Amino acid sequence: MAKYVLPSLEYDYNALEPHISGRILEIHHGKHHAGYVRNANLVIERFEEAREKEDFSRIAALERALAFNLSGHILHSIFWRNLTPKGGEQPTGDLARAIARDFGSFEKFRAQFTETAASIMGSGWAALVWEPIGRKLFTTQIYDHQSNLSQGSIPLMVLDAWEHAYYLQYENRKMDFFEAVWNLWNWRDIAPRFDAARKLQISLPGAVQPEAKLS
Repeated sequence: MAKYVLPSLEYDYNALEPHISGRILEIHHGKHHAGYVRNANLVIERFEEAREKEDFSRIAALERALAFNLSGHILHSIFWRNLTPKGGEQPTGDLARAIARDFGSFEKFRAQFTETAASIMGSGWAALVWEPIGRKLFTTQIYDHQSNLSQGSIPLMVLDAWEHAYYLQYENRKMDFFEAVWNLWNWRDIAPRFDAARKLQISLPGAVQPEAKLS
């Protein structure tokens, strides 16, 4: 069975400075993310052992561990690609029009997304997601790595709100970190992710009104 691997960054650890320090990025990617990858693979091995022994007494704990570690791997993998040293500005094209349609304006989306991150109680993520039934963009809070996400929603843009993402540099000033990241968003990654997500078709007739056209 194929194993999950830690993806290489497309930039050096210090490339996101001064907004994210090289030391934070080195620990975050090389320690925290690597740990989720390692643990996800270990849990999958435990599932294989359980099937071979036909002993499913620990299945609930294994399911929770896989959800936590695999979701941590996936979210971090998206997060690294969402960032770029030459980021910031605003999206264009269909993504920009969808943001204006679903949030009122880019400025309103920015304010909502930032507050989504800032108001997380405990550890978690803020995310811009595509909901394929209503075919709309939403923001959401993801507690820890995996809970509170609308079923079927696809993360397009994620912001790590765990303390390890900012504390060495920003200490308790997490809002400063959330604002600083707006200088790093890689819309050249987020926009194609949005285009790909819109191709997903989940057939649930009568569950929603037809999609509003992007003008």
